[in-house]
Amino acid sequence: MTATLAAPPVRIGKAAVGALGMLAVATGALESVVTPTLPLLQRELDMSPAEGALLSIMLLITGALVTPVAGKLGDRYGGKRVLIRLMAVVCAGGLVSALAPNLPVLLLGQVLQGAMVGALPLSFILVRTHLPAEESKVAIGVVSGFFVGGGMAGTLSAGPVAEGLSRHWMFALPTVAVIASTVLLTRLMPPDPPGASGQSGQSGRSGRPGRSDAAAGVDWPGLVLLSGTLATLMLVLALAPDMGSQPLVLGALLVVLAAFVTGWIAAQRRAASPVIDLRMLARPAVWKACVLTFVICVGTSVAVYLVPQLFAVSTDAYGFGANATEIGFFLLPGAVAASLAGPVGGIGARRFGSRAVVTAGVVMMAAALIALAAVHTEVWHLVVGKMLIALANGLCVTAMVTSIATSVDRSDTGIATSLVLVTRVIGYAVGVQVSGALLTAGTPSGSDVPAESAFATGFLIAAALTALSLLVVRTMSKGAKE
Repeated sequence: MTATLAAPPVRIGKAAVGALGMLAVATGALESVVTPTLPLLQRELDMSPAEGALLSIMLLITGALVTPVAGKLGDRYGGKRVLIRLMAVVCAGGLVSALAPNLPVLLLGQVLQGAMVGALPLSFILVRTHLPAEESKVAIGVVSGFFVGGGMAGTLSAGPVAEGLSRHWMFALPTVAVIASTVLLTRLMPPDPPGASGQSGQSGRSGRPGRSDAAAGVDWPGLVLLSGTLATLMLVLALAPDMGSQPLVLGALLVVLAAFVTGWIAAQRRAASPVIDLRMLARPAVWKACVLTFVICVGTSVAVYLVPQLFAVSTDAYGFGANATEIGFFLLPGAVAASLAGPVGGIGARRFGSRAVVTAGVVMMAAALIALAAVHTEVWHLVVGKMLIALANGLCVTAMVTSIATSVDRSDTGIATSLVLVTRVIGYAVGVQVSGALLTAGTPSGSDVPAESAFATGFLIAAALTALSLLVVRTMSKGAKE
């Protein structure tokens, strides 16, 4: 029987790559507007610190769910088709956030916006489909750089827009940019053939020849159970400070959480194409990388949440009384450090090995967190501490992804690295929510200003947890050197 050969994908030009870059700028800006303006949002919407923490991680939670699914849908239906539909969801979320009159509606908007996390990997799929290997590497770097640049632009502009116009406009303006760049992409990007990787002829988990993970479809039961697990976990952490007088409520939530976790594990073991392959997670190199990623991202997210809150505390107390514009400016060095950490971490991993880079990053982060707990009386203390933590996080995550990519079979690289990226998101979410709970518990009755000791406690807990990760780091393989 003669096989029918599919037509090769249409080669794209600079205009299509530029449209992907514009979309990356717009989504990066929309993703980053909450962090510098969180204290402002808490005041305007009368949120507790724990509720503010919940708001700041809703987008990440959706991202953790979208990340392992977007690629499979892109393979089945075509990268462009799925990307356009994801952007429709993102635009709807941006408009809901822009019009939100209260916290529940704003949370819904952030949940919908979280679909943007799948945009970057789908953009990479399109670039690799329509360009030769060497050109695609350059284009991927360009799109990634635009996303980082958009994040910096959002960090700097969110405060002035929210204070000069309103909080509604800081969501509306980048949403309009996402809409415009999506329309442009629709016109300039040619369609890509669906199912290309699903026709490789490899057998999937089911053992039937020719059935790939893409052909097996999306594990919707596993996705729903994982959603319930994450939502219940965040709810437990958000309500924990107020549950001392309601132990039965806390107990009921913990039972529900245990039920979701048990059901999800059972679903993953039965699924032909699971959301997260637990067999892969059993490999030493993979579980060590996931444990380290979780711990390091918990430490990072404590600083991500607490530093802006400390900037916003009134000068009549112990803070700096910074407004949203000033907070965005103070956070910019950390964003620059995070953008540089990826390339530096990759170079370091190749030259010195992954374990050396992770060790350096963990030591740097733990030292910075201890320093913040001990000394936070000047703006530059917080700026430098946050910058070092962002740099350390980028070094560690890059080195661990590099280690994973070189320690598993080539065919398993995507699954293994996606586990690390999902773990990263969960670590951020848990760290932020714990930080919010600490501030809520540390706020005296009748006051809206947490005790200074609550900040110090958060930094110290994060430092101790980060330092303990060295016990796992020392068991890592050294990693490849040039």
